[in-house]
Amino acid sequence: MNELSDEQLMTGVINRDMTAYKTLYERYKRSVLGLSYKILRDQAAAEEVMQETFWRIWNNASSFNNQRGTFPNWMFGIARNLSIDIVRRGQKIKMQALPDMHLDHVASSPQYKAEHDVADAALSLLQHEQVHLAMTTLPEEQREVVEWIYFQGKTRRQIAQEHDIPFGTINTRARLALDKLKRALQAQGFEE
Repeated sequence: MNELSDEQLMTGVINRDMTAYKTLYERYKRSVLGLSYKILRDQAAAEEVMQETFWRIWNNASSFNNQRGTFPNWMFGIARNLSIDIVRRGQKIKMQALPDMHLDHVASSPQYKAEHDVADAALSLLQHEQVHLAMTTLPEEQREVVEWIYFQGKTRRQIAQEHDIPFGTINTRARLALDKLKRALQAQGFEE
C-alpha cells in the first residue's frame, strides 16, 4: 500500500479500509506530531493533537475533497487548527481513541528531531497557501502592488515610475492591501 498516493489511500479510508488508514498514519504521524509540537511546545499536547487529527481524518474522511487541495494540506490544516485552538483556550483537547491503533511515542526516536524539518516545511507550505488564498481576496490594483513589492522586489518608487502611477497611490494601495491581508490572515489563525 505504500506505493499508493495519498488520494488513493483516502478513497480507501472513505470506504473504511483500515489498511489504507494505517498506511496514511504511518506516513504522516511524525510530521503531524512535529507540526503540533512546533506550535504547542508541549510533547503531551502535541501527541493529543496528533491522535485527534487522525481520529478526525478517519471520522470525517468523506469531507476530504482533492479538488480543493492536497491531502497533506488538509491534514496539516486540521492539526494546525487543533493546535491553535489549544493555544487560544489554554487547555487540552478531549482525546478520541483511534480505531484499532496504538499511539507510539515517537519523540524518543532519533528521527524525531529530523521530523521537525518536515514540520517546518509543512508549516511553511500551510502559511504559503494561506497567504496565497488571502491575496486572492484583494482588489486587483492592491494585489498587483503587493506582488510587485514582495514577490518581484521592486521599490514603490520603481513601481510608480514603471507603471505611471502616482507614488502616493502606490503607498495607499500597499497600506490598504497589507491591512486587508493582516486581517484575513489573523482570521485564519496566522500568527507571524
